[in-house]
Amino acid sequence: MLGAARLSSHFPLENLPKPITSSAPVLTAPPPVTFVKAKPRLSVPVSAAEARVAIPRRGDGGGDGLLLPLGLQRDFLPRHVAVIMDGNGRWAASRGLPASAGHEAGYRALQQMVELSCKWGIRVLTVFAFSFENWLRPKPEVDFLMMLFEHVLKDSLEDFLREGIRVCIIGDTSKLPKSLQKLASELEGKMANNKRLDLIVAISYSGRTDIVQACRKIASMVKDGFLEPEDINESLVAQELETGSAASYPYPDLLIRTSGELRLSNFLLWESAYTELYFANTQWPDFGEEDYAEALRTFQKRQRRFGLRESNSE
Repeated sequence: MLGAARLSSHFPLENLPKPITSSAPVLTAPPPVTFVKAKPRLSVPVSAAEARVAIPRRGDGGGDGLLLPLGLQRDFLPRHVAVIMDGNGRWAASRGLPASAGHEAGYRALQQMVELSCKWGIRVLTVFAFSFENWLRPKPEVDFLMMLFEHVLKDSLEDFLREGIRVCIIGDTSKLPKSLQKLASELEGKMANNKRLDLIVAISYSGRTDIVQACRKIASMVKDGFLEPEDINESLVAQELETGSAASYPYPDLLIRTSGELRLSNFLLWESAYTELYFANTQWPDFGEEDYAEALRTFQKRQRRFGLRESNSE
């Protein structure tokens, strides 16, 4: 498992890149796949008094069961959870620590969320690790994050393969260090057949830019005579987005943002049209198991109608 306790020894902090001294905060919620649009359904409120539910592990042939937290029902869990992991810099600053310490703590929080997502049967987890706008942050902080991304990907390969996790990077990878580009490409190939969890990591990502590049591809197809303008529809646009081939379920059911901010910050703009939004005041490094479970409980109490009425009698 990718539990924080075990991985803290697997990834000793002394082996990570040396911390930087800048305390400037960074939006670290990054966080690739093909999806099927969710069919309209109504989520049913769940009583907190309900007993814990045993569920089989996905992708490992079954056998031993795992428990869902109190109040969660397997049939109403989101298939795709997206996370804007915000607050690493503020978490560090409030403790008199450099920004790099916040990113290291944020990485440990992500480890736990990946483990819990596997245990609870979440199919896709998309995380916003580094926005395109984050390139404007102080260079020492950006350099540290690039080294951290590379270190984590390299040292996590065996865990990802063992746990059936498929990692995909979305975003403008041309701006990433060449060594990170090469590593990401190699790892995606090695994990291509993993099916338990799609972990999509958005690095150097912009939702607006992704929509623009999809439109350019479609315009080029029309110009070259491979497509008629009247053939352009939502499905075609979605297919040309980076998420169109990154995961089995491209549209998030639930999007979580930490640190108390109430905006999407250019993340998955097209894909989140019918996504349920959950805003937590907790800074990302402190976002733990109970916080995640509470976000899922809240999701299960929402009524997702996708423009339909709850019943014909309304």
